[in-house]
Amino acid sequence: MAETKTTVTAAAAKTSSHQAKKSSNLFAILAVPICIAIGYIFYIFVLGNPANFQGGNPENHPVEAGIGKWFGTVHKGGAIVPILISTLLICLTFVIERFLYLAKAKGKFSGSELVRKVQYHLANKNVDAALSECDKQKGSVGNVLKAGLKKYKEMITNTELDTDQKILTIKNEIEETTALELPMMEKNLVFLSTIASVATLLGLFGTVLGMIKAFSAMSSSGAPDSAALALGISEALINTALGIGTSAIAIIMYNYFTTNIDSITYAIDESGFTLTQSFAANHK
Repeated sequence: MAETKTTVTAAAAKTSSHQAKKSSNLFAILAVPICIAIGYIFYIFVLGNPANFQGGNPENHPVEAGIGKWFGTVHKGGAIVPILISTLLICLTFVIERFLYLAKAKGKFSGSELVRKVQYHLANKNVDAALSECDKQKGSVGNVLKAGLKKYKEMITNTELDTDQKILTIKNEIEETTALELPMMEKNLVFLSTIASVATLLGLFGTVLGMIKAFSAMSSSGAPDSAALALGISEALINTALGIGTSAIAIIMYNYFTTNIDSITYAIDESGFTLTQSFAANHK
């Protein structure tokens, strides 16, 4: 009976993890094209608004004052600008998504604090109180500990296995639950790591295109076209700024998230060690 209950619990956990993974995949599939569409709409209708340019003509120079000056200047960055804006939006979208998910994964209080509370209750042989603490924490460490504690409680009454086998069973349960939790924490970080490299290259590509225009203006017969020269240099610098800025955000946030994941992972490892050591000490 207990084995059937444990199997059902494990199956429910796997189903829940599968649903969460499916939902995350759907988010990624929808987020990227939506951000690209918004980026192009922003470039065409906001940055390219005729009010941002002298004479109401996007072919002219940007207006000389106000926010329209900045919008018009960025619009003059050329065809790579909407791609860079889309990349920035994708970056910010997944930064927000990961921030919210990892905030939830951390739980109501830290994993280290939960481990200390569980240690106290197990020392007093109160498994139910330890399970209650996991429910209160509501994070990834709490989920792993809860699965381990349920197996812990089951092993207490098990008469078929020896102590070493029971400890191994608890350890396997923790490892299986951890294997379900960790991939979800690392989900979508690939977008940030990719953007960190791609944004710089896109900015460099836009810079090269701008410099080509600038040197073309310089190579024209007679006096160089100063307006075209300034436009080419401006395009180059705008693409450089957007590319480097987007890449910097992606790198900083990627490192921030991986540091947080490492902290949660350490707490999970600590929780597994706590359960096995407690069982070995209390049920020799």
